[in-house]
Formats: sequence, structure tokens, C-alpha cells
Amino acid sequence: MFRFARLLAIAVFCAGATVSVWGQGQQNNRAREAAALPEGEGKAIVSTVCIACHGVNLITGSAGYTQAQWRELFSNMIQLSDAQATSASQYLAANFPPKPGREPVLVPGPIEVAFKEWAVPTKGQRSRDPDEAPNGDIWWAGQYKSLAGRLNPATGEMKEFQLPDGSRPHSIISDKSGNIWYMGNGNGTVGRLTPATGEIKVYPLNDPAARDPHTPIFDRNGVLFFTLQNSNMVGRLNPATGDIKLVTVPTPDADPYGIDVDSKGTLWIAYNGSYKVASMDPNTMAIKEWELPDQRTRVRRLAVDSNDIIWWLNSSLGRLGRLDPKTGAIQQWDSPSGQDSQPYAITIIDDVIWYNESRRRPDALVRFDPKTERFQSWAIPSGVGTLRHMRATRDGNLLIHQTSTNRIGLVTVGKGAAGGGR
Repeated sequence: MFRFARLLAIAVFCAGATVSVWGQGQQNNRAREAAALPEGEGKAIVSTVCIACHGVNLITGSAGYTQAQWRELFSNMIQLSDAQATSASQYLAANFPPKPGREPVLVPGPIEVAFKEWAVPTKGQRSRDPDEAPNGDIWWAGQYKSLAGRLNPATGEMKEFQLPDGSRPHSIISDKSGNIWYMGNGNGTVGRLTPATGEIKVYPLNDPAARDPHTPIFDRNGVLFFTLQNSNMVGRLNPATGDIKLVTVPTPDADPYGIDVDSKGTLWIAYNGSYKVASMDPNTMAIKEWELPDQRTRVRRLAVDSNDIIWWLNSSLGRLGRLDPKTGAIQQWDSPSGQDSQPYAITIIDDVIWYNESRRRPDALVRFDPKTERFQSWAIPSGVGTLRHMRATRDGNLLIHQTSTNRIGLVTVGKGAAGGGR
């Protein structure tokens, strides 16, 4: 058994704090949580190292994993010796094995895809929301470590850029010049990183109610729009002037989440806290809300096809939805893995819909062809984390990620599938 002092040192490193700043109350809470874990060899490691960063509910309430999956999961968060990792993973697999009923329902089909994944350098950062820059580099947000990362997919070379303390970027996006814009979810800011110089310009939102910039998108004029989920707002930033405008959406606690733009420049916004989506005029920022069937409906993300049809994911009811703004007609399809599959990220390639089922283990990547109304799906190789956002590349492939396992991924869509990203 490893010495407690050694374990405590690792735990403190993981939490990024010293014992002196925890406070007695926090220490007592951690002790109570540790006591709730089953006895067994390896508990000491898990109860000090893991619970230093996470509540015990993230272990006890997880989907459960095999020993190899548990090891992969925590090895991307913290460095342990081989003996420690073996002991901890054996303990976790014995007490929290895979729960039945969480496997994805995989639908066969004619399309071939190839997955390629990269583990990012800094552990525990929860890499997410990859985006393709004009030069082909792939960028990501390292939320927990306030990083932006750059990957050359041809060589695998990666570089990380430190963002201002406390920014905790929820998402990033590249502009046409290759600047990287990040959403400072932790400190209520928007930032611009110039990769060539490393210079960072910060745009404070100057409104105490605007706490959490969430997901960004550029309109066709190069103006940046973004959601602020818990602030119940949508923002607009003009990069040419630095001017920022914020509006509160009409529905209380709507939790604006995903955002996209149609061919006319209208913004479309997903509501994660209400059974609605919204459209917004880019000039006046006037908002129109569209009610969706069933008040249990919650929409994390949406996407717009070439005909300005809105495709949305009914996360709470496990469905893919279609809204025609011209007629108001709504249609839904059950996702292959069922009502509790929690569809999450979505993008469109040549009017074919791609999304994931986030509550499956592993995550499932799903393809839906509106012309045939047929699904096809695949298991994501490192899908023991969660895919929260996906984007299409210019050559018609997919950028994905896994936050818990700190992976950035590229899905190459095989011959015979829709090509050419929008």
C-alpha cells in the first residue's frame, strides 16, 4: 500500500490547490465521500486522488467501465505509476463495472468511416470543440486548464497556448484570418488569440449578468454571435469595432446553448432549458421563439441545411427533429439507441445529418440521410467520455472530441457518403 503522504501530494497536484486553501469543511466533505466508497484494495488511491478533483457521484453514478476503460479514463486526467494505475483500475472495475443497457444500438449501412484520434498534451484539461482553421490546422479548447490547442493533422504536432487565468474556455472558433476566438466561460469574457504572435486580446462583456459565454459562430459578415447559457442571453461582438451587444431571450431559464446561421444570415438558437428553439435577426437582435412538441423537449444543439431547414436534437427524448421555418412543419425520428440516448452534438455535410448519442457507452456516431430516412451508426473508439460539439471540415469530414479522455478526433467519411462540408 502506498503511503498516504504520497497520495495526498498527488491529489493536491490534481486539484491545483494546497491543503491550506481547501478549508476544513471541504476536507470533511471529501472524507464523507471517500467513506461512501466500497472497501477493497485500491480504495485509498481512488478516495484521495480521484475525489480530490471530482465528487464521488461521478464514479458511483457513472455508466461503469471495464478495467481498461477506467484506466484510459483517469490516465488522461492525472499521471500515476503503473502499480497505482493497476490497483485503482482493478478496484474501479470490480466495484463499478459496465452497467447493462448503456450499449449503443448500432445500425449497419453502406457508408464507411475511419476514426483517427490524438491525445492532447496537458492532462485533465477536458479538450473540446475542435475547429478547422483556414490553413487546415485543428484547434481545440482546453476548458479546465484555460488553454487553446493547435494540432497539425498531417504531422500530429501539437502546441498549447495559455489563456488568461480563469477564462476556462467553453468553446473556440477560427475566423477567416486564422485568429482563434474563445468563449471565456469562467470569467465572462470573449478573447482573440493571434497564433503567429501569441497575442491575446480580451473583450470584457461589462455586464455582471453576462457570466458564461458558451458557443460561438460567425455570420456571413464576419460578426461573432454567441450564446450565454446560464445568463439566458445571446451576444454579438463586431471584431472591426469591438462593440458588444447582449440581449436576454424572452423565455426565462431557456438556457441558450447551440447556435447556427442560415443562408439569409438569421441566427438559430437551441434552448437547453425549454421546449423551444429561437431565431434572431442579426441586425436588430430581435428574437422569435418556436415551440416544439412535448414540453419535456430540450435541445442542446441544432444545425441548418442548404435549404434553411433547421435540424435539432431532442436530447431529453432521444430524437432527431426537423423544423421548416417557411411552413412551421415539424417532424421527428427516434434515435437508434432510444429515448434515453441523449443526442448531443450535430453537424450537416451536403444535407446529410451527423450527430452522436452521448448517453451510450461507447458514444455512438450517427448518420441520417433525409432522402431515404435511414440511419447508420458507429461506436466511437474512445467513447467513454462525451462528445459535446462537432463540426464539418472543408473537405467533408468530421471533427469530434471526447472531453473526459482528452481526445481530439477526425472522422474521415468514406467513398459513397455525402462529401463537401458546409
